[in-house]
Amino acid sequence: MLYYLNGLFVGFLILANVLAVKVFSIGEWIVLPGAAILIIFTYPLIDVICEVYGKEAGSRTVRTGLMAQVFAVCFIAIAIELPPAQAFAHQQEFEIILGGSMRVIIASLVAYTVSVNLDVVIFNKLKEKHGNGKLWLRNNASTMLSQLIDTVIFISIAFYGIMPFKVLLTLFITQYLFKFLASIVATPLVYGLVFVARKRKGLEPSHY
Repeated sequence: MLYYLNGLFVGFLILANVLAVKVFSIGEWIVLPGAAILIIFTYPLIDVICEVYGKEAGSRTVRTGLMAQVFAVCFIAIAIELPPAQAFAHQQEFEIILGGSMRVIIASLVAYTVSVNLDVVIFNKLKEKHGNGKLWLRNNASTMLSQLIDTVIFISIAFYGIMPFKVLLTLFITQYLFKFLASIVATPLVYGLVFVARKRKGLEPSHY
């Protein structure tokens, strides 16, 4: 089960970097990157890994995710620089969709490294305190705080000095509110995955 969880986590991270190019809006005030639709899955997955397999397993998954993102960026850059064949008429679109800006890429990697490691630390500190109880508390507390840090770091590095402060503030508020609500909505998913993972691992499901 751990291999499946690791694979999903890394796969979602790589996919998020591609989807981040698309920006969508809900009404007039809510503007989000396409990657936001994956937020509801990535942090819960790392919390499930920490809950069932321990802090070290969670940390390994975080490191694997970082390495996968770095490799993805490198290979995408190489693919962009390869001379396009005459039959390939979409080189410019390919660069726009997959290239991104170096500033955004750096912002994404820094925000990921800090926030997901913070999530692992907070989650495991609360688990040491509460044991198997209050899974909902450590899942939501670790995710909400780490997502706050993630949003601050990413927006600051990617857009500070480019967009007016009022726009940055609106972007920050809308993104974080979405992530906050997503964390709450994903809580049943965390419980379900923990239940399945414990059974697959041969442990008796605990009462939370």
